[in-house]
Amino acid sequence: MNHNPVFDAIDFLQQPGWITLVFWILAAAGIVVAVYAFSTIRSQRSFPHVCNWAFRFLIGCMWWQQTLWKLPPLYTDHPDQPFGATGLAYWMGVMGKAAAVPLQADLVNNVVLPHFYLFAPIVYALEALTAVSLILGIFVRLWGLIGALQILNLWLGLYNAEGEWPWTYFFLLVLQLIFALHHYGRSLGLDAVLVARSQESPRHRRILLAALA
Repeated sequence: MNHNPVFDAIDFLQQPGWITLVFWILAAAGIVVAVYAFSTIRSQRSFPHVCNWAFRFLIGCMWWQQTLWKLPPLYTDHPDQPFGATGLAYWMGVMGKAAAVPLQADLVNNVVLPHFYLFAPIVYALEALTAVSLILGIFVRLWGLIGALQILNLWLGLYNAEGEWPWTYFFLLVLQLIFALHHYGRSLGLDAVLVARSQESPRHRRILLAALA
């Protein structure tokens, strides 16, 4: 049978292991937050807010899915294969050969890959936290920008990679910037709840929350 989005999604949601349980809890929390914001904040009860939430939630799920082939401690979904043949190390190697900017290729080849197990946890943590931010709608302005920088790294790093379409990463880069610039966390997310409650907070706290959310 050919792959299709419905069966791929069902398969993704039924994968055995603790990581699937974590995702279900995270997704359920995102839905609970959305329902709470919708029911308690009158300004959230609009069709655009619901659409913004759905877009943000789905892209957050995409980020989460993309962490599954680089899980610690080996940062690959094929631990039986030699180092660099699969997983995060493989794609770092591709970036070292295909980067659009020679300086980026040199950095990957001479700094990142020789110290792979120093940088790999950082890459994994940033992607996982970006997923959490988008699914829950928490500090989306900040993590939208961090996600955009991660995508920028991929866009330039895989620009000349065989079989890759650079526009894919560019579209994701634009999406992340849209989420950040248009405050998508304030659509049925924890950012909306924080902003609503910050009206009763001291001025310095309101400024800080506004900057983050």
